[in-house]
Amino acid sequence: MSDVKTIDQSYVAGTYNRFPGEIVSGKGSELFDETGKRYIDMGSGIAVNSFGISDEVWKNAVIEQLGKVQHTSNLYYTQPCARLAKLLCERTGMKKVFFANSGAEANECAIKVARKYAAEKKGAEYSTIITLQNSFHGRTLTTLAATGQEHYHELFQPLTPGFVHTPANDTEALISLAKTQKVAAIFLECVQGEGGVIALEKDFVQKIAAFAAKEDILLMVDEVQTGNGRSGTLYAYMNYGITPDVVTTAKGLGGGLPIGAALLGEKVQNVLGFGDHGSTFGGNPVACAGAITVIERMDEDFLAEVRQKSEYVFSALQGKKGIASVSGMGLMIGIETTRPAGEILKTCMQHGVLCLTAKNKVRLLPALNIPMELLAEAVEIIKCACAEQE
Repeated sequence: MSDVKTIDQSYVAGTYNRFPGEIVSGKGSELFDETGKRYIDMGSGIAVNSFGISDEVWKNAVIEQLGKVQHTSNLYYTQPCARLAKLLCERTGMKKVFFANSGAEANECAIKVARKYAAEKKGAEYSTIITLQNSFHGRTLTTLAATGQEHYHELFQPLTPGFVHTPANDTEALISLAKTQKVAAIFLECVQGEGGVIALEKDFVQKIAAFAAKEDILLMVDEVQTGNGRSGTLYAYMNYGITPDVVTTAKGLGGGLPIGAALLGEKVQNVLGFGDHGSTFGGNPVACAGAITVIERMDEDFLAEVRQKSEYVFSALQGKKGIASVSGMGLMIGIETTRPAGEILKTCMQHGVLCLTAKNKVRLLPALNIPMELLAEAVEIIKCACAEQE
């Protein structure tokens, strides 16, 4: 490990405060470090490895495509790109898909769609996009501007203009703000992940959707972390009984390879024309081949199992010693602890469980197919870590 750590610290930009230990192998929801120590993975690469490590179905599809062609650019048609777009549209009711490489890029596409749509329908001055306080939409300058957390903004001024932020779950505040701006879109996460794993109230989301439809303001939902089965439905907005105009997704879509997608609804399906947007790697056939296997397996029976596992975790942790609250949706869970979250993570790691944090909370994002026996083992270790005295 020392050689890897030394090389990494010498040559990799210092943007990450890595945990000690080198992950060298894994299978399913189990990971192994350089000493052979085994860990139960409750983070899945920050909600990326939907079916765990080295999933056979995903791996075989990726390897098969690698044997055909690994990249062509968007100057040519490829079957995996077309198949994945069709599958996503059929499963969501959306009409067109733009493929990118990440969640931030998918969100950039959504923002461009919103501004072009509003400019054509109402005038170029209708460019403002409303997002929520405590939101997170990415790390590019524009998606940072969309993010409703000031501490992300401090070092990178000036940010892209045209974004305003309003409190979550305050319908009156959002509508009042919208009446003072020339608004192109409202952009929200149904569960604020980096903001502390907090689900929006259903009444708020439904009222904002109705307001947006009435005013011909686009409703855009960021499903980068919440999407692809993570919430217990294919996409989290499906828990709210709404139909967005744009849905963005990434992370778990690729199952381990970089991919992002902006799903365009009926109102905006033809907003982007030739030359309006593009991506060299977007729709990469290898990433798309893997993503097809992810979406194809997320049928109702599988999603029901995700919901059952979610209910188990909530039930096992709520009200237990050292736990102030449990929040989230599906297998996207935040645990507010009486001890600092960083200390809980350290204790869990010592006992063979890898967790994450979000603000002051321990965050759980296990593989969606994690076996119940591993989930139960991990939850017991987390529960004991939370109960330890300072």
